[in-house]
Amino acid sequence: MREKEPSRYSYLPGPLASLDFLGLFEKDPFGNMLLIKRILISLIGWFTYFRYTLYNRIKIEGMEHLKDLPINNVIFLSNHQTYFADVIAFYHIFCAAKWNYRNTIFPPFYLLAPRARNYYVAASETMKGGIVPRLFSLGGAIQIERSWRAKGQDVKREVDRSASDKIGKALEHGWVVSFPQGTTSPYAPVRKGTAHLLKESNPIVVPIVINGFRRAFDKKGLRFKKRNTTLTIRIKPPMEYSPDEDVDALVDKVRDAIEQNIPKEKLTWMQ
Repeated sequence: MREKEPSRYSYLPGPLASLDFLGLFEKDPFGNMLLIKRILISLIGWFTYFRYTLYNRIKIEGMEHLKDLPINNVIFLSNHQTYFADVIAFYHIFCAAKWNYRNTIFPPFYLLAPRARNYYVAASETMKGGIVPRLFSLGGAIQIERSWRAKGQDVKREVDRSASDKIGKALEHGWVVSFPQGTTSPYAPVRKGTAHLLKESNPIVVPIVINGFRRAFDKKGLRFKKRNTTLTIRIKPPMEYSPDEDVDALVDKVRDAIEQNIPKEKLTWMQ
């Protein structure tokens, strides 16, 4: 898992880009202006902050594992419980970590200068479902076409070959959040595309295990379902792996890391 020189993009021509030390004209690999992205992340952060601290209680463990991570080529793999509440909580934590917070997002001063080099993998159909998702997509969504599911139904269609390229560009520029199960259903199988991505890009892999979001919010993560819920986010140490490992072995390793093995009692019940 090698550190790589972070990519940098600018609206200015090469000779002038080096003079933009404030990053006012810097953009991400997908053409979004970082200044606008910072403002958007800050606004969404202020708007959502009390959902995690006042209406619910957030419990964070392991922020020390973020302290020495490089600025790019880091992928966070997590189990998934809502479309947006999970990701927004991660953004709060990443921005707080930039300000050296430890296992807390209080007080929210970090929203005055949020981290902009954040991305998350999302299904294209999810990001087109209204004004709010479209707004959230500007905060760093890497939109992909799922080959196994569409509109809540299982499907079989051609794999989105551009997905790995998009995620690769995002990794060269910053941090990426991915949900390797590709669905909010618990204990769903880990998609093999995640293993192929690790073999191709060889990023630092940080597993995250979350709980409580499914109880607190609706499926989209935009509306409250049950308040005063404890939301737990446990950030684990970087996962040891080799890009030379077999795909199935990597899938098993990721599933173990995000703790999505089916419990024995459920297996007994299914039998």
